[in-house]
Amino acid sequence: MTAPPFRLGYVPGVIPGKWVRTWNDRFPEAPLTLVQVPAADAEALIRDRAADAALLRLPIDRTGLHAIPLYTETTVVVFPKDHLLAATDEASTEDLTDSVVLHPLDDTLDWDRPPGEEAFERPATTGDAIELVAAGVGLLVVPQSLARLHHRKDLTYRPLTDAPESRVALSWPEDETTDAVEEFIGIIRGRTGNSTRGRTPTPPEPKRPDSTPRKPAKPKPTGTAKHRGGNQAGKRGKPRKRS
Repeated sequence: MTAPPFRLGYVPGVIPGKWVRTWNDRFPEAPLTLVQVPAADAEALIRDRAADAALLRLPIDRTGLHAIPLYTETTVVVFPKDHLLAATDEASTEDLTDSVVLHPLDDTLDWDRPPGEEAFERPATTGDAIELVAAGVGLLVVPQSLARLHHRKDLTYRPLTDAPESRVALSWPEDETTDAVEEFIGIIRGRTGNSTRGRTPTPPEPKRPDSTPRKPAKPKPTGTAKHRGGNQAGKRGKPRKRS
């Protein structure tokens, strides 16, 4: 019998593939359904019960929600390959002071606005901002996974050392910590399929009595070989000469 699907939301840049493969190998009878959602809508996805759990970016309003931080991403600045920053290994926000830095409406970094000069208007999405960077309008600061997601041959990026970082977490409703959620947490944390956390372990079956008739035991000997054989088992003395 097929179990209800486990619905997992995830935001752009997050790659749940390895966890999904482990789930499918471990629970083939319970399909995992992926639900991609914009970063700004991930929290509502869980609260509306449109997904059982979601991989999203912090911060969120944790009222009524559990959230387990998983990892922190490096923040990078994206620019054309012929930009002066291409000659550096990393950059700081001070290096962006004289540049236009785009601030898309779906920005996932926890700041009021990025450094640098403000653009005339805010792009609607990170994808739109990438197009403007390629057109030479300005630079863009994003988590590294988003820079990879929107990779273009004419653009590159460098780590921005003093910018806010993006934390990715697994979140789900507090009152719905189901066995499926516990199992997925275990997969993320690297627990093996033999772990019993989050589910009731199956008790071992009692051993069946052996119905094969046993052979009667042989009686133990009552003494050593020399006791059984008397003088025959000992050494014989030399015959005496007759006088």
